[in-house]
Amino acid sequence: MVTGVDDHSRYCVIASVVSRATGRAVCLAFASALREFGVPDEVLTDNGKQFTDRFGKGGEVLFDRICRDNGITHRLTQPRHPTTTGKVERFHGSLRRELTDDAVPFADLPAAQAAIDAWVHDYNTRRPHQAIGMKTPAERFSTARATAERELLPLRLPAVISLAPVPALHFEPGQPAAEERREPSPAAPRPYAGGPVEFDRVVPASGNMQVAGKQFWLGPARSGVTVTFWASTDVIHLTIAGARVKSLRSHLSTADLAALAANGGRPAGPPPLPPAEPGAALEVDRTVARNGAVHLAGRYVPAGEILAGRRVSVRIEETTLMFFDPDTRELLRTRPSPLTWDQARTMRGARPAGPPPRPSTEPVTAQRRASNTGVIMVAGQKIALGRIHAGQVVTVHVAAETITIDLDDQDSRTVRRTTTQPVRSIKAAQSRKAAHVS
Repeated sequence: MVTGVDDHSRYCVIASVVSRATGRAVCLAFASALREFGVPDEVLTDNGKQFTDRFGKGGEVLFDRICRDNGITHRLTQPRHPTTTGKVERFHGSLRRELTDDAVPFADLPAAQAAIDAWVHDYNTRRPHQAIGMKTPAERFSTARATAERELLPLRLPAVISLAPVPALHFEPGQPAAEERREPSPAAPRPYAGGPVEFDRVVPASGNMQVAGKQFWLGPARSGVTVTFWASTDVIHLTIAGARVKSLRSHLSTADLAALAANGGRPAGPPPLPPAEPGAALEVDRTVARNGAVHLAGRYVPAGEILAGRRVSVRIEETTLMFFDPDTRELLRTRPSPLTWDQARTMRGARPAGPPPRPSTEPVTAQRRASNTGVIMVAGQKIALGRIHAGQVVTVHVAAETITIDLDDQDSRTVRRTTTQPVRSIKAAQSRKAAHVS
């Protein structure tokens, strides 16, 4: 069986009996659900070969293409973690316990489908569900938004799916027949007439993709991610979710591009490069090396040893480099820019800049008394100042990533913050002296 349930309502949207769960059979069942109930925002599947080539050569399977053409985010479970799809597995448990475990062998597929349809209708409309407050799935399930969206953006299906017959489904009396609800087949894609080509590939578990005899390293951290290739005879650009991550000199000939176009490729639009306005701010993502430098346009630019090993974004302006946190856009460091705009535009991963980063709020300032060994404790972190500072009261500035200590000799010391505990005490502890009792 090919099954699918709505995450919010537990409504069963797919329950198709097939002779073998091949990729085409799965996609036919999925396409039938899209026709009947509309296009969801996301779909979660396991790592079966019908759904992804994540652990193969990293190509795009038919299921991936249906999701891409209709703007569906395809999420995959973590390998060997079936609990990620626990809701549909719970549905399977109810189906087995209440129907298939005690059912006699069915005469053929239509008989099995009829029995499944009857049980699914009862499950959706009459059977209360404990996880949704003892309501039925039909009471929480709605297709109003999907119907409105379908009027603006029709369902897009590959020809091998859109021309195939629709599997028999169970419908309530008074509902339109499947042929009346079926969307018109989309127009045939434009034939390839030369020039650049775009195509999609899924990063395999190894993180090393192979396209037309050449390897493209993206790393195991991007395993399962869909990468869009923009390829010409001169250059190949790799983008993820619209952001360019790599640009390399092309090894492809016109014959190679024609072969890629015939194997799921499409005529490419303009290259994914930043805007051509000279002087516009750009951004790139980099990891700071151990010595506190980042590699930009063939040279190493200092970012600060305190940022060593950290992933940062760099905003490149006409005279300034701004290092900031890619998640919060908190400004970390600024440096004079040694790069020209033309150099910055050709850097790997360059993109149009977002809003300027902002500095963090004022750090928390506290006082601490050093111990006899010259150690202070702040925000759950021990910091050794040296025995020369034993017993001294020092001022400490605690920020999100750093701790700065003002010493008595008008010097300061900055260390990386290794804890997330808040500062619970502002004043220094009083010195402890033994009381003399006469």
